[in-house]
Amino acid sequence: MNRNCLILAAFVVGCLLLLQVGCQEQAKAPEESKTVLKRQSAGPNEAVISPTIAKTTPEANEPSPSEGRGEPGPKITFEKVIHDFGEVGPGTKNTGEFKITNTGDGVLEITKVPYCCGVITKLSKKKYAPGESGTVIVTFNASRFRGRLTRHMYVNSNDKARPRVRLTVKAKIVPKVSYQPERLNLLLKDENAGCPEITLTALDNQPFAIRQFKSTANSITADFEPSVKKTKFVLQPKVDMEKLRRGLNGSISISLTHPECRTVTIPFNTRARFKITPPSIYVLRAEPQKATKRKVWILNNYNEDFEIESVSSQKGIIKRLSQEKIRGGYQFELEITPPAAEGKRMLFTDVFFVNIKGGERLQISCRGFYNSRKVPRRR
Repeated sequence: MNRNCLILAAFVVGCLLLLQVGCQEQAKAPEESKTVLKRQSAGPNEAVISPTIAKTTPEANEPSPSEGRGEPGPKITFEKVIHDFGEVGPGTKNTGEFKITNTGDGVLEITKVPYCCGVITKLSKKKYAPGESGTVIVTFNASRFRGRLTRHMYVNSNDKARPRVRLTVKAKIVPKVSYQPERLNLLLKDENAGCPEITLTALDNQPFAIRQFKSTANSITADFEPSVKKTKFVLQPKVDMEKLRRGLNGSISISLTHPECRTVTIPFNTRARFKITPPSIYVLRAEPQKATKRKVWILNNYNEDFEIESVSSQKGIIKRLSQEKIRGGYQFELEITPPAAEGKRMLFTDVFFVNIKGGERLQISCRGFYNSRKVPRRR
């Protein structure tokens, strides 16, 4: 009896101890949860501790997904990606190259090298075995304008990591031959159009010769000896006034033997004898057979007195209503009568000619646009 009582008592005490341990473990769990939540809501100057222990960032020595995780393939490598030609002369042709090497373990294929303005590219080859090298040859044609210049071109290949590589070409265009004046402003009223002498000087003291002297419409010429080499030339241009009147604006091109300056280009502008205001007539929302009026002024830029000999219209759309002599020229009042619209054309044109006594002929163009609401559409 006593033995059974002892066994029962021991059993009850064991159950009580187990129950107490379980309660203590349950009490610890909420306390730890509170601690984690409290650290997560820490201030900006305190470290935030995440309750998760899963690994979320790769180690520094592990390959990232963008690196293909070590997958075999071609790899395009350039010895340099910028080629600086330094100082070059205007209008010169300059050649350089970029070295390519396939540092991968697959066949490298250059798929495309798009055209770049002023730069011509040429590949030594398109396919490269592992370890094989080649070149991209670039030919840069310098413009005739001085200053720094940068051009970009892109090499496309089957390298998955670098499918498109940008190459850069730089240069500083510096004239090796100076020329004065850099622009000619000519006047029809002056002898030889007031054209000054042209001076060419080698800035690097290298003698050169003049090979050719050309101008727009051959209105300006100059004498020179192609066999003579010097570091400085002074040319005396000769102007053909009749040719200049037909082409008031243009340029002079002088070809040289200087290795760093093949051509010198000098633009010229000539002040016209007459100024027409407006130079063209525009009629908007025109209606067939409904006349409209416009005023036009013709003035002499050199304050010369002149007379109108006659006027005419190319198609008869424009008529002169009045002509009045004013200070420096004439004022016209013109009448424009749009013709009937032809088919689907919503535009009409004409030219009004003014013949100046002495031989010069001026022209004023006219363009009219019909009002679509007033012109029936024909199919």
